[in-house]
Amino acid sequence: MKSVLAATGGDVLVETDTRTEETLDIPWNVIVHNDPINLMDYVTKVLMKIFGFPQKKAEVHMLEVHQKGRSIVWSGARERAEFYVQQLHSHLLLATIAKAR
Repeated sequence: MKSVLAATGGDVLVETDTRTEETLDIPWNVIVHNDPINLMDYVTKVLMKIFGFPQKKAEVHMLEVHQKGRSIVWSGARERAEFYVQQLHSHLLLATIAKAR
């Protein structure tokens, strides 16, 4: 939010608030992409560790990455999505964020 002071013709200053609306309500997707380096078992374990997924759910996402080239593993606030992508990168997984449609 930016505060703007504007003169109104006399000595009176009027403060108005202007907001830069960044669609905060639109969720962001965390997408894990396929790569030729990481083993399927490793990807499953990383998803379990970072997202707290049970093994079966992590395996479903891992297989989607393997078979379709990508999987949306989480959706929500942008800041949290960026954090998850950073965590995935620290485990050497290829991941991005994108606005949910």
